[in-house]
Amino acid sequence: MSSQDDKTIDQPVSGKTADKVFKGVAYACGILILVVLAAVFLFLFFRAWPLIGGDQAANSETVSSFTGGKASSFWGYVGPLLFGTVLVSLLALLISFFVSIGIALFISHYAPKKLATALSYVVDLLAAIPSVIYGLWGGLVLVPAIYPFWNWVATYLGWIPLFQGPAANPSRTVATVAVVLAVMVLPIITSMSRDIFLQTPRLHEEAALALGATKWEMVKLAVLPFGKSGIVSASMLALGRALGETMAVLMILSPGLNYSIKLLQASQNQTIAANIAAQYPEANDLGVSTLIGTGLILFLITFVVNYIARKITEKASA
Repeated sequence: MSSQDDKTIDQPVSGKTADKVFKGVAYACGILILVVLAAVFLFLFFRAWPLIGGDQAANSETVSSFTGGKASSFWGYVGPLLFGTVLVSLLALLISFFVSIGIALFISHYAPKKLATALSYVVDLLAAIPSVIYGLWGGLVLVPAIYPFWNWVATYLGWIPLFQGPAANPSRTVATVAVVLAVMVLPIITSMSRDIFLQTPRLHEEAALALGATKWEMVKLAVLPFGKSGIVSASMLALGRALGETMAVLMILSPGLNYSIKLLQASQNQTIAANIAAQYPEANDLGVSTLIGTGLILFLITFVVNYIARKITEKASA
């Protein structure tokens, strides 16, 4: 073999071409996300344009037909829907947050290995269940079963405006929907928090224990601060899921169009997504534009929520 062949064999293969290709693919994927996001916004905006720049008298008539005469303007229509959406979602997040963190800590730091593995499988399976299944469970099982409890709450805690009675029977109320949504988003927070807690540096945990900390003190001093930004991200992802939930709310909640915080009474609130699903089949072209306009508002609210979550996450990880 010649010296030239030896030189060719010994020369290392350059990875510059592969790096450029990978960099280009990564850039393309990142830009694709922005393009899809912009395309969704433009679709919603142009489909809702008749609501913005069309005949306002016809728009008022359409809104009035949707609300049974309770509202005649778009903002008078979408305002209570937005209020109901945020109310139900925040209640679901409030109910599920602490339970999810507790389950995640139990799986990651307290449960025996075999039990932790089984619970992890169960949590991941719960996250994969379609929302319509939760809706069926909520409508057929939870609604009749939970009435005695809501009635007890209304009887003894009715002096609190949130729990003012009488409790509706059947309990197709905001409180019941919030419980169902909490069960839906609980696996999301639990799964992400569990994975983050398991990534806590072992040296941090051992250092806390070496200083005489108990197991709970070690979790409080090492695990929770390490996972703070991840907990916020998981919570905001769950909140986004709750904000956009349609079928479970549609199948359980008795709708209303009020700015009401009476959680145990029926026909008080409605969410944007469930309202779109309920009104869409019988809507004309202008009605569809009105519903898409409410969807645009939900899109913007979701975007704002994720933006705020990003800022909170950056501060938490700083």
